Amino acid sequence: MVVPTILNALIRCNSFPKKAKTPSPPPIRPLIPPEIMATDQRVEDFLGFLTTEKGASIHTVKNYAIDLREFVKFLSEKDLAEITYLDIRSFLAFLKTREYSKSSIARKLACLRSFFKYLTRENVLTQNPAAGIATPKKEKRLPEFLNPDEITKLLEAPAKVSWEEKRDKAILEMLYSSGFRVSELVGLNHDDCDLFAGWVRVRGKGKKERIVPVGQTAISCLKRYLDEKPPKEPQHAIKKPLFVSRLGGRLTDRSIRRMILKYVKRVGLGKEVSPHMLRHSFATHMLDRGADLRSVQELLGHANLSTTQIYTHVTTQRLKDAYATAHPRA
Repeated sequence: MVVPTILNALIRCNSFPKKAKTPSPPPIRPLIPPEIMATDQRVEDFLGFLTTEKGASIHTVKNYAIDLREFVKFLSEKDLAEITYLDIRSFLAFLKTREYSKSSIARKLACLRSFFKYLTRENVLTQNPAAGIATPKKEKRLPEFLNPDEITKLLEAPAKVSWEEKRDKAILEMLYSSGFRVSELVGLNHDDCDLFAGWVRVRGKGKKERIVPVGQTAISCLKRYLDEKPPKEPQHAIKKPLFVSRLGGRLTDRSIRRMILKYVKRVGLGKEVSPHMLRHSFATHMLDRGADLRSVQELLGHANLSTTQIYTHVTTQRLKDAYATAHPRA
C-alpha cells in the first residue's frame, strides 16, 4: 500500500509537518502614548495593575502616568524604594511653587498614595510614605451651568439636515436629557439602548453599570439619527458604537468637545461650554424643579450623596440672590 510506505518514509526522515507554535500574547499594557510613559518598570507594572485589576479608564491611567512621570523626574536619581515622607512633601512644595491649583495637587497626591500602596502590597516598601500626608483643601467652586434659555439655543443649533447634524443634535439632547459624563456617552453601544422602554444602560466610573431614563425629545432625535445610514459603517466592531464619526469610528471625548464649541459659537452664547456643563445643567434644573437629591444622585451615578449636594448649594445661592434682589428689606 502506498499510505504505509509514505508513513514509514516520514518516520525515517522525521519530517512530519510541525504544528505551528501559537505566539504568546503580548503583555497587557495600558494604551498610553510612549512619550508619557515613565522609564521605571514598577511604574509600568502599576499602570498595568490599574488597567487589568482595577478596571480604571484609559483617561485615569493616562493621568496617573503623567503624574508619576513628573514625580520620577523630580526625584532625579533617587530610587522609588528609598522614598520617604519628606520626599513627597518636597514634591508637593515644588508643585505649589509652580502654581498648580489645590485640586491638581490633591489629585497628584491621591495618585502617589495609590502607587505607594501598590508598592507596599508588592513588598517593595514596608510602609506607604504618602499615607500620612493631608490632602490640600480644594477651593470650593460651584458648578457652572447653562440657564434654560441658553440650553434651548444650544440644543436647537444643529440644523438637522445632514447626517452629521442629526447625530450632533442627538448627542446634545442625550447629554442634557440624562446627565451623562462624556466618557459614558462615547462608550455607548447600540445594544445599550432600549428606545421603546426609554432607557439606556451606562457604564460609569469603575465600570459600574446603571440604567438611566431618556426623555422623549432625546429618543426622537436618536431615532432620526439612527434611521439614516452613516457615510461609512463601523468596521469589524465586536460592539457596535452608538455614535460614530464620518469614517465609522467611535467618537472620542475630544471630538464631542469640539462639536459643542462649534455650536456654542454658532448661537453666540459668549462663554466656554464643556460637555460636563450640560451634566451640571441637567442636575441643577432637576433640583430646581423639585427632584429629590437621592434620585439625582442615582441618575448621575455618584457614589456618595455629598458629591451631589454641591448642586443644592447652586440652587440655594440662586434663591439667596433672588431674595437679595427682590425683597425690599433684604
